[in-house]
Amino acid sequence: MKIVLLQMGKTTEKYISSGIADYSERIGKLTGFEIITVSELKNTKNMPVSEQVLREGKLLLQNIGRDDFVILLHRNGKRLGTIEFASELEKFLMLQKKRLVFIIGGAWGVSDDVHSRADYKLSLSDMTFSHQMVRLLFMEQLYRVLTIIKGIPYHHS
Repeated sequence: MKIVLLQMGKTTEKYISSGIADYSERIGKLTGFEIITVSELKNTKNMPVSEQVLREGKLLLQNIGRDDFVILLHRNGKRLGTIEFASELEKFLMLQKKRLVFIIGGAWGVSDDVHSRADYKLSLSDMTFSHQMVRLLFMEQLYRVLTIIKGIPYHHS
């Protein structure tokens, strides 16, 4: 099963982009992996946030297939330790699905339609991070749990 990170908008901070590229390369050596970046909406200055979230949600959903297992990264999602996440990921990877799609929404979150499409919701922390920083934190955790699953030394308990 291929793992996909579906994210809203490009990463603008160079130090974050650099870290993501590093972990993307590492992850790609362990499993099929792809990052899909949905272009941000233009001319949103006078657009109500609710309309922006709705439109972004439609764009995100266009990148999800019926045979995908979707995990939404969300502050109200399930909170797991790293070992627990590795165990859950191992179960997800055994599902008869085409892709495992992790979604990171935009600055204002995701629409109700994206919430409804998610098969699972995962929280990285009780703390609040920028949606761009979450990308890097997620990538490191994904790499970490894949090394646990594959028995590669990286994680220290």
